[in-house]
Amino acid sequence: MVHIFSPLKGRSKSGRPAVSTLALALALALSGCATTPPPDGAMNQAQVQLQAARDAGAADYAPVDLGFAQNKFQQAQNAMASRKYDDAATLADEARADAELARAKARLAAARAQIQAKTNGNRQLRDQIEQSLSDQQQHDQSQNTNLPVQQPTQDMPAPASSSLSEPIPQGQGFQTLPQNNDQPVPQSNDQGGHP
Repeated sequence: MVHIFSPLKGRSKSGRPAVSTLALALALALSGCATTPPPDGAMNQAQVQLQAARDAGAADYAPVDLGFAQNKFQQAQNAMASRKYDDAATLADEARADAELARAKARLAAARAQIQAKTNGNRQLRDQIEQSLSDQQQHDQSQNTNLPVQQPTQDMPAPASSSLSEPIPQGQGFQTLPQNNDQPVPQSNDQGGHP
């Protein structure tokens, strides 16, 4: 026996396309969720940046930003477990960005701490040098007070330039005596080397 189905009376033919469109949209939505791959790369990058931020000292220098990154990474892991891969990818990217920010802030704060330590060290060295110089000056002054006071010496005035330019006449000035040990050296009681 053959049965032939006929359309129901009173129903319009326009309802069929709406149902088929709805079924098609539902099938595409389900297939779209199934084809989105898990964001393993984004999760790995976020995890690497989190570890780099911890290694840079973000727990000490940027704890708020590190906390944001860890919280977003935890949410991304929960989204992965729920197979909400689009949400997981977004949260992993946000966690990576927050971890990079925490790492940069930690490195900046560590550099500032090093600069401050070097500045303090330089200030201490400067103070030690100044103290040493002050002590040396006091020591020198105390030694100078124990020494007898010396009268300032006066230099002899230089002769006028005209007297320097004139040749010394013969017989005036120094005389050279022959080096003969046999002959007695004439004694002169005139000072200044005049014969």
